[in-house]
Amino acid sequence: MVKSSILGFPRMGVNRDLKKATEAYWAGNLSQKDLLAEGKRLRLAHWKLQKDAGVDIIPSNDFSFYDHVLDHIQLFGATPPRYTQHNLDPVDEFFAMGRGHQKPQMDQKPAVDVPSLEMVKWFDSNYHYVKPTLQDGQKFKLNSNPKPVAEFLEAKEAGIVTRPVLVGPVSFLTLGKADRGQSVDPIDLLEELLPVYEELLSKLKEAGAETVQIDEPVLVFDLPPRVKNAFKPAYEKLGSLDNKGPRLVFATYFGDIVHNIDVLQSLHSLYAVHIDAVRNPEQLETVIGALGPKQTLSVGVVDGRNIWKTDFKKAIEKIEVATHKLGKERVLVASSSSLLHTPHTLDSEKKLDPEVKDWFSFAVEKAKELAIIAKAVTDGPASVREELEANAKSIQARATSKLTNDPKVKDRQAKITDEMFNRKSPFPTRISQQHSNLNLPMFPTTTIGSFPQTKEIRIQRNKLTKGEISAEDYEKFIEKEIQDVIKIQEELGLDVYVHGEPERNDMVQYFGERLTGYVFTTHGWVQSYGSRCVRPPIIVGDISRPKPMTVKESKYAASISNKPMKGMLTGPITCLRWSFPRDDIHQSEQAQQLALALRDEVVDLESAGIFVIQVDEPALREGLPLRSGLERENYLSWAVKSFRLAVSGVKDSTQIHSHFCYSEFQDFFSAISALDADVLSIENSKSDAKLLKVFVDEAYPRHIGPGVYDIHSPRVPGEQEIKDRIQEMLQYLSPDQLWIDPDCGLKTRQWKETKASLTNMVNAAKFYRQQYAKAH
Repeated sequence: MVKSSILGFPRMGVNRDLKKATEAYWAGNLSQKDLLAEGKRLRLAHWKLQKDAGVDIIPSNDFSFYDHVLDHIQLFGATPPRYTQHNLDPVDEFFAMGRGHQKPQMDQKPAVDVPSLEMVKWFDSNYHYVKPTLQDGQKFKLNSNPKPVAEFLEAKEAGIVTRPVLVGPVSFLTLGKADRGQSVDPIDLLEELLPVYEELLSKLKEAGAETVQIDEPVLVFDLPPRVKNAFKPAYEKLGSLDNKGPRLVFATYFGDIVHNIDVLQSLHSLYAVHIDAVRNPEQLETVIGALGPKQTLSVGVVDGRNIWKTDFKKAIEKIEVATHKLGKERVLVASSSSLLHTPHTLDSEKKLDPEVKDWFSFAVEKAKELAIIAKAVTDGPASVREELEANAKSIQARATSKLTNDPKVKDRQAKITDEMFNRKSPFPTRISQQHSNLNLPMFPTTTIGSFPQTKEIRIQRNKLTKGEISAEDYEKFIEKEIQDVIKIQEELGLDVYVHGEPERNDMVQYFGERLTGYVFTTHGWVQSYGSRCVRPPIIVGDISRPKPMTVKESKYAASISNKPMKGMLTGPITCLRWSFPRDDIHQSEQAQQLALALRDEVVDLESAGIFVIQVDEPALREGLPLRSGLERENYLSWAVKSFRLAVSGVKDSTQIHSHFCYSEFQDFFSAISALDADVLSIENSKSDAKLLKVFVDEAYPRHIGPGVYDIHSPRVPGEQEIKDRIQEMLQYLSPDQLWIDPDCGLKTRQWKETKASLTNMVNAAKFYRQQYAKAH
């Protein structure tokens, strides 16, 4: 019998219940007891959904109130001292690591002021994990009530036997870093960490867990020898617990492991290996050949990263390649990765065009797909003939639909010339004209784009959607919001203004709603980080821009401003990566279509008197193939060309900015330089400033705005703290090229903390402006 399994399930709930509960707790409107009760309710509901769908192997410990890697930091007693010294409640300490904690002195209790830990992208997804931050001489100790054990027992009590999920020790350490001022190489801590895993696995076995999924996704990377060589001794130890430990399923995903196949060949003592046969189906035969004589293979054939209905015929063919060589008893049908990256259920979508809706599959539907595929392979196609026929009909209908093809778009792509990828003049000529045109001071200050989206903004947008107010009334409301944002920026003393984006629901969805080729869900939420959820648009056909998308608001804002106004656009790669893309044409073709649409918008903004235009590409790094080589080189080539195609239609005197979140950019710096943006802003507040050394080493000639404070936390940085950050930056960057800005947009923050933080930021910039004026 071939069994079905899921590697992980979305946490938020059908109506973003977890988001609402955690944010209510943070606001003091929900007790900790009620928060924990809501978490338990969601876990039980999700286990039952998977069981009712017919899934044989259901995960536990995939749930988290913030992030699963952060769970492991606390689970292993690896909380940095700056958090433990305050004797916070464990739940509050957990959230402090995720989002920071700032509390004034009260009732003889000292003040608490700690920033969050660094947060970075989870491989090439749009999910963000909290980075383990380790000390010299780091010690590990298993939590007294281990979460994986508690949640396994919780499911067991409800009559559902689950497979607990752990982040493996090699991945946990490889994805971590030394804390500031520390020099430890995380992988050197493996011997210290392994006894904690042994203890945890023994406790899971005692609780009744027969099998444990242990995720080692770093095996898809090009690993340094010290990391690669760590797998064998680690899993010899963990796999030799005999009857004291459960069987281990060694799970990889988001790429192939063929280049590390020798590691797999050294892990024959483990029960099973999981591979992602959606992302890299070509690895299947090689991995089968590397298995031990009794090992089971878990084949990921249902996509955990996209929303397209699984092609049953192709999925069954992959599974049968495995069963023909291994036998049905040694094969599992699985999701390619955790379903965390997909929306909850298609049943919530009441407004989608039925033709298009038939092409999709969300987490609940994917669970049913897995059960159908497993039954088809186990009992034969006749056992699920009706389901197979319906699936084949749906796949064919999408392939032949007129919704996917626009000859006018294809014709415009065919007419692209080499000149369209280049600005008119090199940077020195451009910056000279921009100085004359914009007249900015040294250390110019700006924000990244969005300002707080208040409850009132969301209410008015919802009323417009429901038809409760007219478009004219909504436009007047938006104009009033823009007026308020301009006034606040005047009071703060910023140098380059933004209109605040009150009209925008999301930095990708807003544009997708104004382009052809997109469709949208009403409940297709996916967790990005913590309580932050996004609702990715879905690209179903060729893309074009029927009319201007942002010009009206930016032009209005400029008309009431006494400083330069910055137009705000989302770049082609980010629009692509933060959507669910088509899987029937290459992503480079979709990016080029987006670039042409944005090129029209950039030119229209300039014509409307907007001479600073920011085209954000925070997802450029996210899209980078995980391994070096031809695939990565090709990606960077078409990604850079897409950006340049979007921005190169303007005059030299118009200043092009771009923004990047999460500054792990050393391994593709040449591509960032090749974008040829006049000003680059990057997330940097939680990174060591020495990362900026790459700009010195590469003699980067253009302007840079490394973020001076973290916007993912409500914590307000002090003025001196920001001065210190600027001083660090000036060790690596010339004062003539340094801009002062926050890490990212301010949409998710509250006004009180935003004004306080920006006041400190502007004052810090003015301090250095005065210092350098005196010196020169």
